[in-house]
Amino acid sequence: MFSRGDAMVGTLIGIILVIIILGVLWWAVQQLLPLIPMGEPFHTIVRVLMTVVLVIVVIWIITVLLSAAGIHVNTFGFR
Repeated sequence: MFSRGDAMVGTLIGIILVIIILGVLWWAVQQLLPLIPMGEPFHTIVRVLMTVVLVIVVIWIITVLLSAAGIHVNTFGFR
C-alpha cells in the first residue's frame, strides 16, 4: 500500500497539474473575451464572475485532492 509520503507527493503533482490546466484555460478565455461584442460594464462583470468561479473550482479540487491523500480539510460543514 502507499505510504503517507507517497500520497502527499501524488497530491502535490495533482495540484500542480490542475493549476497548469486551469491556467491555460484561463489564458484562453482571456484571449477570446475581447472578441465577444459586449459593453464595458458587462466585460467587467464577466471577468469578475470568471475569477470567482475559477477560485471556487481551484479550492474545491485542492480540497478533494488533499482529502484523497488523507488530510482532513475543514469545509465549513459542506460534504
